[in-house]
Amino acid sequence: MDEIAVLVPCYNEAQTIRKVVEDAKRVLPEAVVYVYDNNSTDETARIAAEAGAVVRHERLQGKGNVIRRMFRDIDAYCYIMVDGDDTYPMEHAREMVDAVLQRGVDMVIGDRLSSTYYMENKRPFHNMGNALVKSAINRLFDCDIQDIMTGYRAFSYGFVKTFPVLSKGFEIETEMTIHAVYNNMHLENVVVDYRDRPEGSVSKLNTFMDGFRVIKTIINLYKNYKPFGFFSLMTVILSIVAIVMFIPVLLDFMHTGLVERFPTLIVCGFIELAALQAFFAGIILSDMAQKNRRDFELKLIQVVQQERKSKEKE
Repeated sequence: MDEIAVLVPCYNEAQTIRKVVEDAKRVLPEAVVYVYDNNSTDETARIAAEAGAVVRHERLQGKGNVIRRMFRDIDAYCYIMVDGDDTYPMEHAREMVDAVLQRGVDMVIGDRLSSTYYMENKRPFHNMGNALVKSAINRLFDCDIQDIMTGYRAFSYGFVKTFPVLSKGFEIETEMTIHAVYNNMHLENVVVDYRDRPEGSVSKLNTFMDGFRVIKTIINLYKNYKPFGFFSLMTVILSIVAIVMFIPVLLDFMHTGLVERFPTLIVCGFIELAALQAFFAGIILSDMAQKNRRDFELKLIQVVQQERKSKEKE
C-alpha cells in the first residue's frame, strides 16, 4: 500500500501535465503520482509518463468515471486529488497530507473561494454557479463548507474505500462533499491559491450543461439522504395547490349552497391524497436512510480495521 498517492484525472492536458507531475514529485517526494488518461487525443499520457507518473487509462468518459476507477485501483493511506490543468499550486499538498495522516481527517477540502479564485477566474457564470451551489448545500445539509466544487482534495483510506461513486462527470465533487457531510465524517478546509488556466489551455467544464447536472445531483442526493425533508416540502407544495384550487369551490358553496365545480373538487381531493402519500413516503424512506447510515458506519469500521492491520504488517 502506498503512503501517499497523488491522483490526477486528465483529458487533453498536454500543455500543463508535466508541470503538475513534477510539482507533485517535488513537494511530496515519497508519493506515487498516478495520472489517469481519459481518452485524450493529445500527448497527455506520453508526457505524464516521461515526467515520472504512473499512467493508466479509463475509457468511460467523464471525471466521475475516472475517479471511480482510481478509488477502486489504488490503495494508499492518504490520497491527494488534483486537476491536471495546473490551476492548483502543489505547495499546499503537504499541509493537506498532514491533516489526513497525523490528525485523522477524512477529507480535506482545498478552498479556492476564500483565496484568489474570484480574481483569477475569468468566467463570471462559473463564479455565480460556485456561490449558488455553496449556498444551496450549506442550507440544505446544515453545514459550513467553503468550497463545494474544488478539484483539490485529500482523502483518508477510509473515505475512499467507503465512498460509492455514482456520478459520471464534474458533479462528482458535489457528491463527495454531500456524502462526507451526511455521514458526519471529519472535514477540514485548507485555503489554497488558485490560478487561471494558462493561455491555450481549454476548460472541459461546460458552464450550463454541467451546472444543470450539478443542480440535479444536489436534488437527488437531498432526496436520497434527507427524504423526510424532501417529501415534507413536496407535501407542503401539493397541499398549497390543493387549497388554492379548493377556495373558489368553497366560496361558491357558501354563496349558493351548491357545488358547481365537481371536477375541480375531485382534482383537489386527488392532489391532497398525493400530498398525504408524499408525507408518509418521507417517513418510510427516512427510516430506510437511517438504516443505510448504520450500515455505512459498520462498513467504515471494517475498512479502518483493515487499514490498521495493513500498517501493523508493514
